[in-house]
Amino acid sequence: MTEFLQVHPHNPEARVIKKVVRVLLDGGVIVYPTDSTYALGCHIGDKAALDRIRRIRQLDSRHNFTLVCADLSSLSMYAKVHNSAYRILKAYTPGPYTFILKASPEVPKRLMHPKRKTIGIRVPDNAIAQFIIAALGEPIMSTSLILPDEEEALFDAYEMRLKIGKQVDLIIDGGACGLEPTTMIDLVEGVPEVLRVGKGDPEPFQ
Repeated sequence: MTEFLQVHPHNPEARVIKKVVRVLLDGGVIVYPTDSTYALGCHIGDKAALDRIRRIRQLDSRHNFTLVCADLSSLSMYAKVHNSAYRILKAYTPGPYTFILKASPEVPKRLMHPKRKTIGIRVPDNAIAQFIIAALGEPIMSTSLILPDEEEALFDAYEMRLKIGKQVDLIIDGGACGLEPTTMIDLVEGVPEVLRVGKGDPEPFQ
């Protein structure tokens, strides 16, 4: 049965965060708030949970999954960050951006783009997400909660419960999130390329 938790957006209770982490470690799929949209998340090493997210979103193997990291230091464990990319990451994290980089050996191959061997990386400016990542001790494998044939992400927790309640293990109601996903920036070649315009201002990268 899906758990439904109302969580304070700025001061989440420690016992609630522990419960979320337990669900992730047990192979669960969660819905949680970020600084852009609500997102689907699972443990980085859990193939079955990843497959469930693929089914919910109807994603193919070319989709750029995202590792939601605590900070720039942990981010660099999972991606190959050259000097020019590091300066950009330092300036624009945390924030509503996803950066595409070459994946490091720490990233399971099933999460990478099959041809480019890239991974999406982001650091959210959201207290609930940050508390979860800190308690988990590693990134959350994540993707925006945009259902098939929908242009915008789900933002109302009760609507999520109606539409996907039977497909996930836990839904966190952490207050209002936006409708726009992150702005996606490709940093693989060192020169920023805007792949998707979302909540983050794309102007500095154009």
